[in-house]
Amino acid sequence: MLNFAQAQVISMFKVARTQHVLAVNDFNDAIKFFTDKLGFTLEHIIDGWAFLHLDTFFLMVGDCRGEVPAKDTHNHSLFAYINCTGIDELYIQYQQRGVQFKQKIADKPWGLREFEVETPEGHRMLFGQAIDG
Repeated sequence: MLNFAQAQVISMFKVARTQHVLAVNDFNDAIKFFTDKLGFTLEHIIDGWAFLHLDTFFLMVGDCRGEVPAKDTHNHSLFAYINCTGIDELYIQYQQRGVQFKQKIADKPWGLREFEVETPEGHRMLFGQAIDG
């Protein structure tokens, strides 16, 4: 059972935002992919870290040359699931920008419309939108 002081601390907690963190071997190529292909905005670069965002999805990309590439981690290369709206429009934009899809857009039996993107180094992201009705 929580006492009053513990309950106050818990009720004051709030996640302000989350940021995914990726280690990449080709820092410049990764930034180019996220900005040119996926439409992320580059906020700034500091000490080998690029800070980017796509709407409210925040990302930190670290210059980590010599690390194991994401593609060699197989199922562990999936780093984000992005719940969104306007998924069909986004998919069309990505097609027009030449994005290669790991999984084409489709309705899934669990009630989501999804597609999957893979970065040049093998980091995977799923985009999904709830299916209406």
